[in-house]
Amino acid sequence: MDSALPLGTGSAQRALLLTTLAAVPLTGWTLHAVALHRKLAAARRDPLTGLLGRDGYTVKARQSLSRYADTVVIMCDLDHFKSINDTLGHAVGDAVIAATADRLSTWAGSRAAVGRLGGDEFALTLRIAPERRQARLAHLVHKLAEPVVLEDDRVVQVAASIGAAPGDSLSTTNLSVLQRAADVALYKGKHTGRAVVAAPEDLTAASVNGRRAGRPGAHPLERTA
Repeated sequence: MDSALPLGTGSAQRALLLTTLAAVPLTGWTLHAVALHRKLAAARRDPLTGLLGRDGYTVKARQSLSRYADTVVIMCDLDHFKSINDTLGHAVGDAVIAATADRLSTWAGSRAAVGRLGGDEFALTLRIAPERRQARLAHLVHKLAEPVVLEDDRVVQVAASIGAAPGDSLSTTNLSVLQRAADVALYKGKHTGRAVVAAPEDLTAASVNGRRAGRPGAHPLERTA
């Protein structure tokens, strides 16, 4: 028939078609696997606290910074936590970490990125209007200083140090830069009972690598009446 293709041409087209069809599922599964990996990384949780792990926190924090100008990055760690572990045991330390995580999540709200970066170090990224920042941060300091009541009714006295880095006032949306600035601010206010907001010069300050060294004293452990 006149409409029939030459044998060579038809074979080549069929071969091309089969190759294309074979490649589509492979490409589709590859894209699916990449998307799944990203979702798993974003959803990965810290087993002790249920907070986002470092990878999941980073994904959510960067999304907020890219979308909202009033996003603030907050670094937080517990004062004298090593003493709690050393004198009261790691089970008590875990209970304090879990209680702190719950308080941070409640304070920040469901839309915030709240992560445990390791040990007693936490990071938060959330929107806070400039006029509300000082009051909100003061409330967080107060909330984290509430004693932790254990299952056996013992009470552990706790406190936390907090540094905050607002993306708008520091003119950057770079998460790593803001975390470092917040960390410098945290160190400035260490053991003072107040949150410190990073200044522009904190963006270029040297990293504070040894800020956990030499935490003196243990918090007292009391029994409820």
